[in-house]
Amino acid sequence: MSSPIAAQPVKAQPTHDRPAHDRPVHGRPAQSGRSGGHRWAGLGVLVLAVTLVAVDATVLSLAIPSITETLRPSGTQLLWIGDVYSFVLAGLLVSMGALSDRLGRKRVLLAGSAAFGVASLLAAYAPGPGWLILARALLGVAGATIMPSTLSLIRSLFPDARERATAIGIWGAGATAGAALGPLVGGVLLEHFWWGSVFLLNLPVMVLLLVFGAWLLPESRDPRPGRWDMLSVLLSMAGVIGAVYGIKEFAAHGLSTWTTPAAFVLGATALALFVRRQLRLETPLLEVRLFRDPRFTAAVVSSLISLIGLSGVIFFMSQYLQLVRGYSPLSAGVAEMPAFVGSVVGGLLTARLARRAGARRVLTVSLLVMGLGIAVLGMVRVDSTYLLLGSSFLALGTAEGVVYTLSSDLVLGAAPADKAGAASAVSETAYELGAALGIALVGSIVTALYAGSLTVPAHTDPAVADQAGQSLGGAVEAASTLPGDLAGPLLTSANNAFVHGINIAAWVSAVLLLAAAALARHLLRPRTRTRTQVPTPAEASSTPHEPTPHEPTPHEPNPHGPAHH
Repeated sequence: MSSPIAAQPVKAQPTHDRPAHDRPVHGRPAQSGRSGGHRWAGLGVLVLAVTLVAVDATVLSLAIPSITETLRPSGTQLLWIGDVYSFVLAGLLVSMGALSDRLGRKRVLLAGSAAFGVASLLAAYAPGPGWLILARALLGVAGATIMPSTLSLIRSLFPDARERATAIGIWGAGATAGAALGPLVGGVLLEHFWWGSVFLLNLPVMVLLLVFGAWLLPESRDPRPGRWDMLSVLLSMAGVIGAVYGIKEFAAHGLSTWTTPAAFVLGATALALFVRRQLRLETPLLEVRLFRDPRFTAAVVSSLISLIGLSGVIFFMSQYLQLVRGYSPLSAGVAEMPAFVGSVVGGLLTARLARRAGARRVLTVSLLVMGLGIAVLGMVRVDSTYLLLGSSFLALGTAEGVVYTLSSDLVLGAAPADKAGAASAVSETAYELGAALGIALVGSIVTALYAGSLTVPAHTDPAVADQAGQSLGGAVEAASTLPGDLAGPLLTSANNAFVHGINIAAWVSAVLLLAAAALARHLLRPRTRTRTQVPTPAEASSTPHEPTPHEPTPHEPNPHGPAHH
């Protein structure tokens, strides 16, 4: 099926081969069976769901100093608290997306929402860092059932390509805005309550989601789901978590222990076996052949790399604003508002930009803007003006809104309708895996450089010095126990070491994003076609001489005219 943003004519499929929600009725394009107002209200429920899951990925960033003071996690535990949610989410998204195709996307979405609420309670009242890591992992399991269902249900609600383009733009704006809004929400709550309140926020939203979701959302599933292959589920989980864990530990500690290369080899082997098994199964958990479509590959890779570059730097910028600059949690959240505003604007403008300039150009330029925006953070100093930070946040948020929305659209447009859940899960996996890798890799760079650059004043107690070397939050807490002649130099050194780590991490992230821009431009380049070939949506949107959405090609039926059987 064509890309909704490109809005090109869609090839006719035999009626008996289409899912019920995609079949034409009386010679017109299929409709969802619901009134326009009902469908858009249903979209509001889906946007609420994806916004909440996205908020939960970033809302904790401003609570890190408070958690450090209350639960006293080690530097490694602090990183796990930050990224275990995205690790588990990424490891399970493909499996849960395929499960929603089989059991029903609405059913899985509502079940996951209820589980999300229960896990939020466990996280809010975690008595120690280990408990909080476990609760965050359970939140990842529940979130994995929500994310792919939202995007695939949009396909059921909006079979018309142009309406679907608008709907995906709104959905993408909700997802990216949720991630950007997390720090602000966290700041408001932390100004008045303890750190666990950032999780209790989920409960009333989940109640609304369950009530209105049951009423407004249609049920849809793959009419020929095939059997559920548990071995594929286990291989995908072991592959993603093992490979990411190996990369994370290598970035933090090198090859100091045998577990690091063992985890990476185990993960890579599991992923290779997973791909091999999917190619052999009659009904695979993930249709890996979708990666033969350059649109699909470009979208997944762009989403993955953009989040690797973005998430880790932003995760540590929240700590910079509070611990280095002395902002309150609320002030730090307000300071990051340009990212929220930009992400909303970027998501809503994506469809119009892609129609005018082409998917290839828009995706490439957006990745370049993200790279330049992060590169600006490479120039941040302890006393930098807010203008430097605010301009960077605005550029990052706007470009990420476009990249995320356009990538999701390209993925959905490249996949068969009855595999929408599994295909959506690939897009979400790239997003969440990128977030997890970003915190892990960028976080490991910042942590390693911080520890290597920190100078502890002489005559400091070894236990206090060790605490200061774990993290910037640990240094702030350690300094509070020292006399003024030792506390001042320790804080100065800790701030400079932390900012140095952010600078280097920002430059590394910028290089990754520039490489992603070059790769996206290459994958979405127009390809030579024979006279009988029909252009792909990515090619059509990149070539100004192709027919408009209202002008079907000679090789395709008019999607607005009578259906041919």
